[in-house]
Amino acid sequence: ISTGGKTNKLSNVIKCKAAVAWEPNKPVVIEEIEVAPPQDGEVRIKIVATSVCHSDLYHLFENIHKDGFPVVLGHEAAGIVESVGPGVTEFQPGDKVIPLFLSQCKECRFCKHPKTNIRIDAMSPLDSRFTCKGKKVYQFSGTSTFSEYTVVRQINLTKIDPAAPLDKVCLLSCGICTGYGAAVNTAEVKEGSTCAVFGLGAVGLAAVMGCKNAGAKRIIAVDTNPDKFEKAKVFGANEFVNPKDHDKPISQVLSEMTNGGVDYSLECVGCAPACWGVSVIVGWNMHEFSGQPIKLITGRTWKGALFGGFKSKDGVPEMVKAYMNKKLMVDEFITHNLTLDQINDAIEMMKHGKCIRTVLNVSPQ
Repeated sequence: ISTGGKTNKLSNVIKCKAAVAWEPNKPVVIEEIEVAPPQDGEVRIKIVATSVCHSDLYHLFENIHKDGFPVVLGHEAAGIVESVGPGVTEFQPGDKVIPLFLSQCKECRFCKHPKTNIRIDAMSPLDSRFTCKGKKVYQFSGTSTFSEYTVVRQINLTKIDPAAPLDKVCLLSCGICTGYGAAVNTAEVKEGSTCAVFGLGAVGLAAVMGCKNAGAKRIIAVDTNPDKFEKAKVFGANEFVNPKDHDKPISQVLSEMTNGGVDYSLECVGCAPACWGVSVIVGWNMHEFSGQPIKLITGRTWKGALFGGFKSKDGVPEMVKAYMNKKLMVDEFITHNLTLDQINDAIEMMKHGKCIRTVLNVSPQ
């Protein structure tokens, strides 16, 4: 199917290509879908580029909740405004934008509070504007970017520098901000400190970059795949540990390496020093964990970070600006470029750890 976004002039419905997940744990299918016009406070976007994130795979392979299907996945993307619904004043057709899975209205108590980036309904589902073969198709994370066109609420969208390359900055709508912000916003890594980053996917590598930009002296990258160490070096890691090379707990290995523990750990709990360390849980994880109160009483801090602590509509344009000013690496995360038709190949590469980020070129800029 290659519709290129046909518009039905009578109803302003766009027929276009999308990757539909009809059921869990099955390949997605390229279909022709109908995208209804935007309603009050909504914006319809032409998606130019999108990438596959593990959160998409979680819904497809691990969540296994049949009530969430059929669905168009995807949330890490960039595009161009095609049309706006009633009441939208912030955007106009032609604007370059990035859709946001985490909304920001800038008006409620939570959006105005400096200590949080989460609204009460920050990730509530959008009433879907998609149909396919006569059936309603759900939208994922209020975005659904594995489609040539999508509709999002204006509070789930931010305008960016018109000069920004959309096939690069699309990565800033999730993974890079999540890892980078966990280091600079949540952990507040200090100059001269020692950090450990666990897991060297896109989020972990972004955390490494955040530690480096914050001035950390020692950045220890931890992963069971040693092939990722060279890539981690590009982002600023200067020491590397493969847990498979040791017959003792990794927390003990790090404690011995650092004379008592690291100042900041990202992605794991329990390897911070006894009296001052900060440990930040970054990766999306539904497993329970426990700890001893004495670990906190003596001065440790356990924290969590969603989207790196960034307020989405404010933070993403600033990250785009940093990239345009060559203060932030983005291109280096991209290991593959494919088309939307090749999305199942991209999913398989992500599933088996064969890529950092694969960008799917959806529509021409």
